[in-house]
Amino acid sequence: MSTSAVVDKAVLRTEVRLFRREPGALFWILMFPALLLAILGSIPGFRHHEADLGGLRTIDVYVPVAVLLGPIVGGIQSMPQTLTGYRERGILRRMSTTPVRPATLLFAQMLVYGGAALASSLLALAVGRLAFGVRLPEQPLGYALALALTVLVVLALGAVISAVSRTTKIAGAIGSAVFFPAMFCAGVWAPVQTMPDLLARIVGWTPLGAAAEALNGAAAGHWPGWDHLGVLVAWTVLLTAGAARWFRWE
Repeated sequence: MSTSAVVDKAVLRTEVRLFRREPGALFWILMFPALLLAILGSIPGFRHHEADLGGLRTIDVYVPVAVLLGPIVGGIQSMPQTLTGYRERGILRRMSTTPVRPATLLFAQMLVYGGAALASSLLALAVGRLAFGVRLPEQPLGYALALALTVLVVLALGAVISAVSRTTKIAGAIGSAVFFPAMFCAGVWAPVQTMPDLLARIVGWTPLGAAAEALNGAAAGHWPGWDHLGVLVAWTVLLTAGAARWFRWE
């Protein structure tokens, strides 16, 4: 094994250990979405079939929302704070004088938070299925593709926040400003299916709105709409290009 590969694995192990020592991140990324789903599912009215939802129950349409919460929290709030903190404390600058490449740290961060986001999404699906009988996605391949693109686009958005934030306070402020609109587009307060047609179309052009629509389609047994997948890919490319252009290691 080459020296660079050994260094890369050591950095990844270190970042995993540091992440596991952050109870706040573990709770909000991994546990909160499943806990929110459990709370919503405990409301009797949310377990009744609704004609306005095409015969689905409210808890059925909130599972994709819970699936999206982990990636939103990890990519938009947690990862930018960590990366900006490393830059602010001069860690990235010091790394440039060692065999550890700053890009290695960025890749490790994306693996850690991306993995946590995927684990959170799978946990939410498990809680929905086991606790409330919510059907698993009927188009699993399409669902997996939509979920992977969702994680990528949220991490790219987090990278942009890291790139334009000089301090952790600024990263926190920008992350909060983006967080709540992202949750709205994901359907936290009102599932996309219940939005007026015009608003739903507008939301569908946003990263999280397109993600919600793609996941809903795959959950219902349809291949995710190519327009929604295209929106996710386009946002991922644009945000990644922006992050690469604006990101500074010190």
